[in-house]
Amino acid sequence: MAQADFIAHADFIAVVPARYASTRLPGKPLLQIAGEPMVAHVWRRACESAASRVVVATDDARIEQVMRAYGAEVVMTRADHPSGTDRLAEVAATLGLADEALLVNVQGDEPLIPPALINQVAARLADDDAASIATLAEPISDIDTLFNPNVVKVVRALSGRALYFSRAPIPWDRQHFQARPELLQTDAWLRHIGLYAYRAGFLRDYLDWPSAPLEQLEQLEQLRALHHGHGIQVALACEVNPAGVDTAEDLVRVRALLETSSSYGRPL
Repeated sequence: MAQADFIAHADFIAVVPARYASTRLPGKPLLQIAGEPMVAHVWRRACESAASRVVVATDDARIEQVMRAYGAEVVMTRADHPSGTDRLAEVAATLGLADEALLVNVQGDEPLIPPALINQVAARLADDDAASIATLAEPISDIDTLFNPNVVKVVRALSGRALYFSRAPIPWDRQHFQARPELLQTDAWLRHIGLYAYRAGFLRDYLDWPSAPLEQLEQLEQLRALHHGHGIQVALACEVNPAGVDTAEDLVRVRALLETSSSYGRPL
């Protein structure tokens, strides 16, 4: 489907949450990639989407200063948010958005995110009045990715609704997974792409819910919505999404891509 097909009727705000105190990579939003901080790459890609407004949401004055120098709109948020969704809820309240306003959470560690995916997830929620959240997934083709706990897996119903998200290799192939296999037998496995679209009204409700037990176990914020009975629509991504930066090894890989190739966007 062409990118224009996704943006015809989806007016939305893109929000880039950028938290300085990352556990695995402290100061992650400001880590340099091809001469610029990671969060600047994400912000620029969000600006290349069809979003009517792009906002960086941060709790750190260093990130605020850097991004204002780029000309970005920055909203300062509390430092104690347990998830990016909680941070977006504060942004929606600060901006005084109407309940029906659409926001897309463009995670600040995705410097290679294709703008078309941002448009797609916004349009997917706009098309589904019954869903509270829309997100994306893509097939998993190799066994190492499936068994990697840093890669979130999702299973969904025939309707596209999410059944569950996990860091474990779900669904579990009872016949072939007794010993770790070398190859996947089918294309049944999906990698969740951490790109979310919400309505502002849902985000206001989300803030009132306590953290769910499964959310705490898996450390996956979307499980709070499932716990409270809200539908999450999962669409297959219209483009390949290069993996984000979760580890030091990811950072090396992304730096190499952006420093040696323009295939993921204009040279930086």
